[in-house]
Amino acid sequence: MSKPLISIIIPVYNTRDCLEKCVDSCLAQTWPQLEILLVDDGSTDGTDQLCDRLAEKDERIRVFHKKNGGSSSARNLGIREARGEYLGFVDSDDFISPGMYERLMEAIREKNVEVAQISRDEIDASGNRLPDVCTPPKEAFFCESESFFQELLLHRGDCSFCTKLLHRRLLENRNFPEGKLNEDFYLLLQLLPEIKGIYILPKQEYHVFYRIGSNTRKKDKNDFSRVFMDIVDNADVAMELVEKHYPSLRQVCIRFGLYQRLDYLLHIPIPQMNGKNEFYVRVKRWLQRHVGDILNNPYLTKKERIYLLLLTPAPRTVRWVHSLKMR
Repeated sequence: MSKPLISIIIPVYNTRDCLEKCVDSCLAQTWPQLEILLVDDGSTDGTDQLCDRLAEKDERIRVFHKKNGGSSSARNLGIREARGEYLGFVDSDDFISPGMYERLMEAIREKNVEVAQISRDEIDASGNRLPDVCTPPKEAFFCESESFFQELLLHRGDCSFCTKLLHRRLLENRNFPEGKLNEDFYLLLQLLPEIKGIYILPKQEYHVFYRIGSNTRKKDKNDFSRVFMDIVDNADVAMELVEKHYPSLRQVCIRFGLYQRLDYLLHIPIPQMNGKNEFYVRVKRWLQRHVGDILNNPYLTKKERIYLLLLTPAPRTVRWVHSLKMR
């Protein structure tokens, strides 16, 4: 059988210190048919020039320069320019093990699936291994779409496209949402109803480098990332899809909506909790309409239920009192 081409899409923005390690790990892949698309998203620290130098060393690398528009817009450009039958994504501050894409491709071909997933680990700036965000399975298995959807709603599944290899047809008429965070979750939810499921491999071969300063890893703990609003919006998207495709998951999805709004209320700075903040008002009113679900949803933990019952009536007051006690 011929070996199909894999296009590895790497959005790049101001990662001069770790880009070369990332690219070298892609070039070292044991799967012979691959191309690497470096999409420079308007870097200002010399990363753009580094991309060009790396491309001069290996003909498998193609570089595209664009104005800064975020990771999603860079990925979308990469998808449009990719020549491969299969697409993979790597973040420019991460790196991968040499056999990752070969194992993923073998799984796709042997199991006749369109998407395969590897497991991942996380490493901090000092090289220390961090606790697993997603627990790897003990052995490879096929996870049907509805089960995978449920795992995502229970915060146990891996929504990252970086750990996956997929057939390009799945993204031909889709884009990552631009100007949003938690974009992988949003797009994966759209794909799941179209496929039978995902074949999941246990070995941790994608390595997340926890670099302070990237989109969701801010230095200042008081920063309020828009990701906390995007996760609430994605909870509403999840409910629409559940009602249409997976009605048996309705209670799980309600729990997901409660949890995402709780996460929002626990992170929003207290000064922003006011009547002029329309998003905050919507979150508060939604929770107040769902007190019955807070009391009765079987998927909430006792701790989650207590937090929600405390915060829902007067979230600003509860947060303010808590902040006084922490002084």
